[in-house]
Amino acid sequence: MKLTNKVALITGATGGIGLAAAKLFVGEGARVMLADIDQAALEAAVAELGAEQAASVVVDVTQPEQAERAVASTVEHFGQLDIYVANAGIVGPIQSIEDCPVEAFDKVLAVNVRGVWLGIKYAMPAMRRQGGGSIVITSSGAGVQGMPNMSPYNTSKHAVIGTMRCAAKEGAADNIRVNTVNPGPVATRMIESIESGFDKDNTDQVREAFTAGVPMGRYGTPEEVAKLMLFLASDDSSYCTGGVYMVDGGNAA
Repeated sequence: MKLTNKVALITGATGGIGLAAAKLFVGEGARVMLADIDQAALEAAVAELGAEQAASVVVDVTQPEQAERAVASTVEHFGQLDIYVANAGIVGPIQSIEDCPVEAFDKVLAVNVRGVWLGIKYAMPAMRRQGGGSIVITSSGAGVQGMPNMSPYNTSKHAVIGTMRCAAKEGAADNIRVNTVNPGPVATRMIESIESGFDKDNTDQVREAFTAGVPMGRYGTPEEVAKLMLFLASDDSSYCTGGVYMVDGGNAA
């Protein structure tokens, strides 16, 4: 039970990776606040996890007052905040830079970067008051290498690594650790939308091409990403901060 007496706030909590992390964290003894924009999905997730261990808050992570409310609701409901998993994210259009609408670029950056930055802004004071905590940011394999026709997403996932490194140095003296997890292709709705964006009529061929680029020869699972998040959230990683942790089957190697 690696997270006994710990409280976690997870954004994007009803998606594949977010929900897998919530289930694993609860199984390891944590109480979890699930944050997402989909109220019905949140209610279903809380029902599955159990109301004693889980609660939910509807949040648009791009809005400061809502990001602040998510942290405040967690502390009010569970009495503390030990772990913040900044997991909410969107892909955006699969288009070249010259064809990508400016508005689409701005939307991806708002969710994937501004949303992470705001969450950290409000989570860190809560953690400081109680003597520390762990912040885990979902970046991506796209955060360490480029990919054609995905510039908004790639830009955003590079950016949160920079945000993480700043936050890690700012939080270290207060025992607040900050790291990113960087998944490669993972079997979720997000990768399905990426496959469709590249060629909606031949998604099987796109998947084969993506898989061929992974040395381990397969997509990862949300549960495999969640296990890395668990390590970074728990005291097992007590001397780990400022790190970029790949979970990509060797894709970036």
